[in-house]
Amino acid sequence: MSYNAFEYHDGELRVEQVALASLAEQYGTPLYVYSRAALTATYQAYASACAGRSARVHAAVKANSNIAVLNVFARLGAGFDIVSAGELARVLVAGGRAADTVFSGIGKNATEMRYALEAGVKCFNVESISELQRLNEVAASMDKHAPVSLRVNPDVDAKTHPYISTGLKSNKFGIAFEDARATYRAAAAMSHLKVVGIDCHIGSQITEISPYLDAADKLLQLIEQIESDGLSLRHIDVGGGLGICYDDEVPPEIGSFVTALLDHFAARGHTTREIWFEPGRSLVGNAGVLLTQVEFLKPGAVKNFAIVDAAMNDLARPAMYEAFHAIVPVRPRSGPAELYDVVGPVCESGDWLGRDRMLALEAGDLLAIRSAGAYGFVMSSNYNTRPRAAEVMVDGDRVHQVRARETVAQLFAGETLLPE
Repeated sequence: MSYNAFEYHDGELRVEQVALASLAEQYGTPLYVYSRAALTATYQAYASACAGRSARVHAAVKANSNIAVLNVFARLGAGFDIVSAGELARVLVAGGRAADTVFSGIGKNATEMRYALEAGVKCFNVESISELQRLNEVAASMDKHAPVSLRVNPDVDAKTHPYISTGLKSNKFGIAFEDARATYRAAAAMSHLKVVGIDCHIGSQITEISPYLDAADKLLQLIEQIESDGLSLRHIDVGGGLGICYDDEVPPEIGSFVTALLDHFAARGHTTREIWFEPGRSLVGNAGVLLTQVEFLKPGAVKNFAIVDAAMNDLARPAMYEAFHAIVPVRPRSGPAELYDVVGPVCESGDWLGRDRMLALEAGDLLAIRSAGAYGFVMSSNYNTRPRAAEVMVDGDRVHQVRARETVAQLFAGETLLPE
């Protein structure tokens, strides 16, 4: 998706019709800033490609679970993909429907299963025979029948970072391809399960269509075997994982990606079975930035450091994955640029946000860390007793605070001293 809500006008970076510097002044930093127009544009790219086809879009809540973000998607007609009971609660508060929500995840406990069954979720994506047995027992205790699809691990290389690859034999996710047919038979024999589909998710930040097509072909081969055993599958869940441009990546356009997969299934005779997409990063990644202020410039014999007020607790991806995020000045300076490592104040050598960046800086300058809408705030923590950032959403010329900044007192409000 080429829509960009964050652009320079009159020498400063703006989001839609609002200057980012004004947001930092009003709400402080670090600050997550989202664009409603960007969220809408990426969702509509998926929805438009699915229009008139037997296909459905479920936004992956784990990428960004702010209830205002989810509410934007709910208003647009999205379904949701969740991996915890907490995420289901967020979906419901945000205006989503349990009946449009798919419950994924490898370690659902019995309490979560009961909550989801009571709410009436659309489907459980199940990842092991043990999980099938537990879900059957929970459903039986409630006199309900749980709709299930099995997440199959097709052993397809998504050609992405090993921490976000999920479709190989060595990954913890899914049911091994060679065990899937027998597992479907076992599921069909369980009294309080109803088998309705098949699921596959091969990884994240995937920038080629070919791994999806390879996985689709393996799923179609398996579907023939499953249905020859007397089962009928109503949907194929192809998961999410489409990449975005952080630096110089060139992922397929959303519409091209969706159309290629739908055409691939149609060419093989699958036109009535519904195809489910579960995008996360490609929906929200480039719809958000993290604003941060330069506290100190620290020259060194080997490295120059720009020490900012955001840290690894605010944006974990660089420290966790060595992930690249573009870092740009909110108000560019005309002076000479120098090479900096952009680092935070957390007491860890791994606390860096960007390495070897050419920037013209002075203390007090504002920087925008781009592509922070996905796996940004949701992965943040309170390490070093640091309150988590505020979040705001811009809608044209209007600004909405969608999460207040935490206070230090809130961080230990649930703790107690020992008695005398």
